[in-house]
Amino acid sequence: MAVDPEHASVKARDTSQRPQRTHHEVADELRARIRTGALRPGERIPTQARLAAEFGVERPAIRRALRVLQSEQLLTNVSKGAPATVADRPVGGRAGPAAPPLPTTVALAPRIAAAFEAEHVEIDAVCLTAISLTLAMGEPLRQIHAGRLKPAKVDVRVLLPSRDIDLAFPVPVKGHDGTGGPLHARWLSMRNAQGQVLRHQLQALRATHGIDVRVRFRALPFTPPVKLYLLNNVEALFAYYTVARSEALIDQRSLEMYDAQGVRSMLFAFGQGPGLRDTTFVEQSHLWFDALWETISSELVLTS
Repeated sequence: MAVDPEHASVKARDTSQRPQRTHHEVADELRARIRTGALRPGERIPTQARLAAEFGVERPAIRRALRVLQSEQLLTNVSKGAPATVADRPVGGRAGPAAPPLPTTVALAPRIAAAFEAEHVEIDAVCLTAISLTLAMGEPLRQIHAGRLKPAKVDVRVLLPSRDIDLAFPVPVKGHDGTGGPLHARWLSMRNAQGQVLRHQLQALRATHGIDVRVRFRALPFTPPVKLYLLNNVEALFAYYTVARSEALIDQRSLEMYDAQGVRSMLFAFGQGPGLRDTTFVEQSHLWFDALWETISSELVLTS
């Protein structure tokens, strides 16, 4: 609901007499307006300045609330520019317990694209290789090149297994592969190639579109049993690496192995919002990632 400009100053004076709302409370109120039809699909919501005056909070709190609703696919075009727009189909595709899990190849790209609607894009990932993330970057990159998205800053951090460990998977069904074996060499080549592509694609945005980009990698001393993507501090996407027996042609010979098909893993979405369960999962996932990044991980060089 918009605030009449002539009353904005009165509302601003009144805010000092009542406790400041959190960005979660702001998101809850706007979410209710969308779901009850007070804000209709395709309609622009009030400007951030008007919302800040209405709710009696600073504009950073408004931006955080809008990003929460963006992560739930209730809003689009969240930025410092024009007012955000209510999504065309706000009842579906949300994060949280109502959102059905989908294969990584289906679910990740639209969520990454939605994250790129923010002015400052922050993506953290833990994975075996960066192939799913690299593929998912294609959609926001296309939209940036088409002029439909223009973030000011992009920060990406990726945790990958170290080249110096014996992987838990992929491994041969029979025998031992180790760090010098053909399976390990194939995985290392894929890890490095996908990481280099991801870094190159994103860093090119600095030259082509003037976007401030930082892409960093660090190495884990273990094989992650799950993959995790954290988007703009408001959304977490989580999937299990399920190990299965498979066969591949390596060095001109067929090799049976235990491996995980990460691109087909079912991705579960959790978003910050009114539910304590989802909000806590997102917050704890960030704490877990930051702890790994700052403690037991080490420098990672994307070369053979």
